[in-house]
Amino acid sequence: MNLSVLIKLVMKRCGWVSNDELYIKYHDEEWGKPVYDDAILFEFLLLESFQAGLSWITILKKRENFRNAFDNFYYEVISNYNQDKIDELLLNEGIIRHRGKIEAAINNAKLFQLIQDEFGSFSNYLWNFVDNKPILNVFQTLQDVPAKTDLSDKIAKDLKKRGFKFMGSTTVYAFMQAVGLVNDHVSDCFCFKKN
Repeated sequence: MNLSVLIKLVMKRCGWVSNDELYIKYHDEEWGKPVYDDAILFEFLLLESFQAGLSWITILKKRENFRNAFDNFYYEVISNYNQDKIDELLLNEGIIRHRGKIEAAINNAKLFQLIQDEFGSFSNYLWNFVDNKPILNVFQTLQDVPAKTDLSDKIAKDLKKRGFKFMGSTTVYAFMQAVGLVNDHVSDCFCFKKN
């Protein structure tokens, strides 16, 4: 094992990160970093909706399969999927083959674009909930990090009112963490306050 890999392994990270290189890379380079690009926001929205009830590492390991199956997460394309495409996705062993989640992805892609029309971008809509500034939480341990908050309840309720599926408060909070609306790196993690 070379020195840079060894150093990466011993760096202090959030307690949910395993020694899996994919997980480490995701934690160090993506999780909690503010995202303003609608294409990336939709990617995480789709992935988080498929993650419901599963571990995030399961989704990360299938991320490229999802990218290939769902046309690079292009919501404009996904919103036009028909029954043939749904049937094709249900046969794709590289993704989570859950009819309700697949149909939700199509539904959510359509509604995502309606929010873009209303607010100028999905990013504008989303970041408005935090006055365009990430919330920096100061949690000491993984056990201190909540599964949902009043804010995730509020966003989930608004998304549900707009017709979004598979976007309950817990899923929304995970989405908020992933795209940096909240920075939930624990206080002794080397990524804490880095964003």
